[in-house]
Amino acid sequence: MSKRKRKPTPEPVASEPRPTSEPEPVASGPEPEPAASEPTPSAAFDELCTRHADTLIRQAYLLTGRPRLARRAVERAFQQAWQRWPEVAVDADPAGWVRAAAYEYALSPWHGLRPRRRVTLKAGTPEDRALLCAFLELPASYRRTLLLHDGVGLGLYEMAAEVEASTAAAAGRLMHAREQLAERLPELGLAGRSPVRQGEMLRVRLGKLAATQEVTVPAPRAVRSGSARTIRWTTGAALGLTGMVAAATVLTVFTAPARYTPPPQRPTAKPATKPAVRPTAEPAAEPTPMPSAPVAQAKREGARKPPAVRKGPGGRGYLPAEARLTPGLR
Repeated sequence: MSKRKRKPTPEPVASEPRPTSEPEPVASGPEPEPAASEPTPSAAFDELCTRHADTLIRQAYLLTGRPRLARRAVERAFQQAWQRWPEVAVDADPAGWVRAAAYEYALSPWHGLRPRRRVTLKAGTPEDRALLCAFLELPASYRRTLLLHDGVGLGLYEMAAEVEASTAAAAGRLMHAREQLAERLPELGLAGRSPVRQGEMLRVRLGKLAATQEVTVPAPRAVRSGSARTIRWTTGAALGLTGMVAAATVLTVFTAPARYTPPPQRPTAKPATKPAVRPTAEPAAEPTPMPSAPVAQAKREGARKPPAVRKGPGGRGYLPAEARLTPGLR
């Protein structure tokens, strides 16, 4: 049987590409510049902390006179800001938000329960120490108002809004604070000055006093980590308290009686009584003999008592002749 040879299949011939009409390039304008990358929330927070932490610590020190309390107040305020960063980031003044939180913590009433220590300055002149002592003797509301207006430089309306008071009330606090400082420290030269001049003089003195203090600024990363630990601790404490309440409720449900059982009554103690003494029977009184009718009649008529019976011989009694007769026949 003969094998047929298969004819090799012809290879396809490469056809030349047809000329296609290429579109003309469209003239485009200048390429847009790449948009600047927005900072991350952590970077924005770190920048805010780095720029304002030292100034806020000095201000809190002027309010309290305690370096540790001032640092703790500012650190806690930044932790709250990081916890509410979406709200703080869009605020018109993020530094003002942190400042208000730090002032609130530094001036909390419960800090006054601690024993007050002697005010000491690591740096500064005796005049600065006298100014700080006089400033700390002012009421808390006066200190805050004076520091915001004359120390920070806020206007009257902004200062009143931050302390949450009316404009008239804030102006009154500011005026009384200046008057008290002028009375306690005559060497300041505030007496007889205009309000504007008094504000300028106090701004210079308070700024100099705050600048002489050395502060330790907390690291922004440590503040953020401390805020996270606070959130975890608060959440764990809330969950633990909720679990304890739930366990106590379940235990009460399973151990409570199905019905009310009145408590057993205790026998009342009876007082000791003495044995009753029976009264002795008294002898019956002899009946009084009733007088006979003739005697009673004689008594009524006033007659004399009949004579006694005489005894004659032989022991027999006899009456005299006159006694035998009736009264009518005598």
